[in-house]
Amino acid sequence: MRDQKFGLSVNTILILVNVLLFFVFGLLIKFNVLTIDSIAIKPSNIIQGKYLWTFLTSMFMHAGFFHLFVNMFSLFFAGVLLQKILGQKRYLYFYLISGLFAGAFFVGLTFLTKDFSWATSLVGSVDSLAVGASGALFGLIGLMMFLTPNLPVYIMFIPIPIKIKYAAPGMLIVLWFISVAGNIPIGNTAHLGGLIAGLVYGLYLRSRYRNKVRAINKVFR
Repeated sequence: MRDQKFGLSVNTILILVNVLLFFVFGLLIKFNVLTIDSIAIKPSNIIQGKYLWTFLTSMFMHAGFFHLFVNMFSLFFAGVLLQKILGQKRYLYFYLISGLFAGAFFVGLTFLTKDFSWATSLVGSVDSLAVGASGALFGLIGLMMFLTPNLPVYIMFIPIPIKIKYAAPGMLIVLWFISVAGNIPIGNTAHLGGLIAGLVYGLYLRSRYRNKVRAINKVFR
């Protein structure tokens, strides 16, 4: 699935779309053409049947330049590898499904815990807003835990590589700790949902294509 004229891969197109829509959505909000509620996922809206399309639009909006840069930088490296393993069409479908599931998981868990005050700092409230590609990105990370578990990666500011099978849960725990300790709005529930989607798909692929997955694993011993 490449653009024959420009030779762009699916992953490159996803990055370009994320960057483009970040600016487009930002301008539309600035000039009051759209509201943040019509772009970001807000559980209280979804529960009422409003703005259901935000499951998709929220995946292509970010909270700021740093948020966008970190996600696109990570997507570049994870996507380049996984689209070669999965094929570009399957990679695109998995990316989108992971992001949608991450959003649904965020809304569902928020709704289930809305009556428990202690859960607000861990899960978020029904009026929390969620944007970003990180739910889909954690889907890719979860998939890599099965397909390339020994792949060495660098995370945050740690100067030594860590195998993805350890780095993935480590990132999730560290981000959750930072958000709770610093009262910083990070989409931890969406991250977890994306990771679960990746793990489930990875388990399926490892079961169905056992020999192929074993061969891929040998590359990253």
